Amino acid sequence: MAASHASNHPADPSGPPAPRLLDALRQQVRYRHYSLRTERAYVHWVRAFVHYHGLRHPAELSGAEVEAFLTWLAAERQVAAATHRQALSALLFLYQKVLQLQLPWMGEIGRPREERRLPVVLSQPEVQALLAQLDEADARAAGAARAAAQVSSAGAGVSHEAGAKAQAADLRLALAVLPPHGLLARLLYGTGLRLLEALRLRVKDIDFAHRAIVVREGKGAKDRIVMLPAALLAPLRAQLSRSHLLWAADRAAGLPGVMLPGALARKYPRAAESWAWHWVFPQAQPSEDPRGAGTRRHHLHEGNFQRAFQRALRGAGIARPASPHTLRHSFATHLLQSGYDIRTVQELLGHADVSTTMIYTHVLRLGGGAVRSPLDVLGGGAGGWLAAAPGADDDLGGAFGSAAGGLGRAAASGLDAPGVEAWVSPRRHAVSHPPATGPGMSGGVPARAQDPMPGPTQGPGVQGWSRQPLPRRFVREEPLRPWPAQDRGAAG
Repeated sequence: MAASHASNHPADPSGPPAPRLLDALRQQVRYRHYSLRTERAYVHWVRAFVHYHGLRHPAELSGAEVEAFLTWLAAERQVAAATHRQALSALLFLYQKVLQLQLPWMGEIGRPREERRLPVVLSQPEVQALLAQLDEADARAAGAARAAAQVSSAGAGVSHEAGAKAQAADLRLALAVLPPHGLLARLLYGTGLRLLEALRLRVKDIDFAHRAIVVREGKGAKDRIVMLPAALLAPLRAQLSRSHLLWAADRAAGLPGVMLPGALARKYPRAAESWAWHWVFPQAQPSEDPRGAGTRRHHLHEGNFQRAFQRALRGAGIARPASPHTLRHSFATHLLQSGYDIRTVQELLGHADVSTTMIYTHVLRLGGGAVRSPLDVLGGGAGGWLAAAPGADDDLGGAFGSAAGGLGRAAASGLDAPGVEAWVSPRRHAVSHPPATGPGMSGGVPARAQDPMPGPTQGPGVQGWSRQPLPRRFVREEPLRPWPAQDRGAAG
């Protein structure tokens, strides 16, 4: 807070004292109804800027000093482009809105190039493994809470009947304060909510009759409606019952109500203490309000779930740089893979521009969903010791004799194999071998003509794969048919 000792201008002796620099910054941020996170970020960067220049007042500095600070962030600290832009926005806000300065260098200062990165998307088996790990952690926490409640009731020294009632009450309250990480993860994946959007849900936002969830003041202060999955109806009702216990305990203890947006606390003085405005995911213990409104119960802290998410990732053996936001990416990608149009996904995610949602179509084109590798066309997997697992038998013959190498050996020997089939793309007429393993596979060759067709049949760039039985010759020797005339120009 050393930067806050500097003032904007000399105070007028006849008027009120001028606010300190950081206090004036907070006032301007709140005047424009920016979020608390934006306020904290702007205060952080202004404080860092002042400390970088030896506690000199920003009014004494110019564009060269701003450029030097931003260059230090990019070159020495090696911050990301998004962090660079955030620091620049904080300094421009300081000079334009707080110091009321309009200088030529503000329009000439360099801005970092935007980097577009593909999101991390978990597969459905990975999501299932992740949820199972979170459920196991919740079960362990519930077991510990039950044991603690039994110990506390046994040491109370009361009658058996009274002790049983006290134990039941303590157990219900102990279970009520446990964070439901498994339910929260299912809510993120099942609705596409951002983490803070889910944590800030109120009781009134859950519409069981219409199976809908109303998201209030999401990103950009926008409201939207998402579906309420049928699989979450019973778990959410149970969570509301646990949350009601904490609400009743707060009313009995005389705690202030929950935080209300804007001036609703003055307009409706008793709304903060009502059940309708209570949190769906309340914090276990009351805490101080970040803007000085006293001690009250807040929603579950996002760091709590983020740590549980990382533990579940490690427990599930998922070596991916995933975060709770990855569940939102997986929600959108899996909807597109299921055939839903991109406009529907855009509305559910709350994107203002469909180009933001288009990033998930790039994810759909990854891997085998669009292009078949020419290595797979050869039919042979990694041969010899490359195909053997670490610590396995070093017999190369065994490695070559595995399912991964069976098709390659058959191709090399040129054997006549009855029932050998090829999958032929109807658009490109590219002949490809069947996969080395799968239902009904024997040495990389389908055992029956009615075996399931492998690989994806839908998605961007995938026209579907149809099977065409070939003669007794192996598919490598089958000449390719010429392309249709309408495809020659696109291929060239």
